[in-house]
This record gives sequence, C-alpha cells and structure tokens, in this order.
Amino acid sequence: MGRGSAVTEIRYERTFLAFPPPQVYNAATWIIEEYIPGTELAVDACFTADGEPVVLNILSHMFSSDADVDDKVYLTSKAIIREYLSPVTDLLRRIQQLTGIRNFPLHIELRVDTDGHVVPIEVNPMRFAGWCTTDIAEYAHGINVYRAYFEEHVPDWETLLADDNGDVYAILIVKPPADMPPETIAGFDYAGFAASFTHPLEMRPVDFTSYPVFGFFFARLEGGDLREAERFLHADLREFIRTR
Repeated sequence: MGRGSAVTEIRYERTFLAFPPPQVYNAATWIIEEYIPGTELAVDACFTADGEPVVLNILSHMFSSDADVDDKVYLTSKAIIREYLSPVTDLLRRIQQLTGIRNFPLHIELRVDTDGHVVPIEVNPMRFAGWCTTDIAEYAHGINVYRAYFEEHVPDWETLLADDNGDVYAILIVKPPADMPPETIAGFDYAGFAASFTHPLEMRPVDFTSYPVFGFFFARLEGGDLREAERFLHADLREFIRTR
C-alpha cells in the first residue's frame, strides 16, 4: 500500500488500524526503506497447478502529486496491459523459480523505474482481487478474476489487446475528507456522485459507519481522457456529503 517510499512520519489512528483487517494488512511492524521512483502498478495474478504464471490484470496507481500516498484511483486499459505484461510476467517467473509456488493467487504492488526495472514492493495473497477491485478487470477486459483462478483460465492477451479504442477503466475509492470527523457524517449522495461522471459503470456503496470509505466506483474514461479521474483526486467530495 502507499507509494513504496520511505515513511518518516507514521500516525496511528483508530480507523487506520481497523481497516483493512490484520489478516490482510498488519500495522504492528514497519519496514522503512529507500524511496523507489517510477510508475506504481497493482497486479492480480496466479500460478497454475503446473507453476505457470498468469497475469489477470494490471492497474496503474494514479496520484495527485509526488507527495501523495493515498489509495484513491487505479486505472487499467489495453495500453497499460500491453506496456507492462512482459516485465510483470518475467517477475512472476522469477518468483516461481525462487519459491516453486503452484496453484496460488497473489496480488503484487510494484514499481517500474525509469530504466524499466521492476521492483516488487508487496506480494500478498490476501489482497488477491481485493475488495471490489476484481470487477474492473471484467469491465475492461471481460475477465472474472476469481473464475479465471479457480478454473485455470489463461487470458488470451494477444487477442484481447488487438482491438484498442483507447478507453481507460477506473476504480475510484470514495473516501470522506481526512479532516471530517466520522460522527458528523449522516450520508452520502451516491447517485449525485455517479452522475458527475460521463460514463459511470457502477457505484458499490460501503457502510461508512463501519469502514472509512463511502464506496467503490467504476467508470469508463472514453479515449483515455483522464480529466475526470484527476478532478476526483483533488476533490474533497463535501458537495455530496450530508452532515448531522
């Protein structure tokens, strides 16, 4: 999670420690490491019973600035898959050679530096097709990530990438402003938020009284126009929030 960079200030907050659950992300131990520059990717993949690596989706993590470490926008497209499929597959092969792993799903956070080197940040089976993110692969590429793993279906990426209209598919993690106390929030205008996008696909509400998010939103960005995603990155969403 985050940007794969050194963290010099860590704030322990009750909402952070409760989300996600410790089986997925445990905040008890931290590794402080060198800043890793480059493009950050999130990958859902698996290994077949024979140990063959299978890439099921590649998402580019979009940030509002170099100082941003928030998980708010992930993008996938045929162009993104085409650019990173080969180096990601090579990384998976190296993991298999080192571990002998078979019949196993995993989620990988990594960075690709300016020289094209792939640097893994996190390899986590518990985050495979994590909370709602699997559906972006179905919208963008027609791939049901869970079914692909259990049925050992290997995507025919050559065919899937052949016809590209330039569209980008986004999953947006819709959160309250960091400075808004949770107890002051009475509701969220899900319909209004979805209507603010040109090509909304689905709004997936979450119980914001139990988790520090309003929900997950899927959108198609026609022709790769990222302006709506960029607008969301810089918005505090107060216009859609009902307060007590």
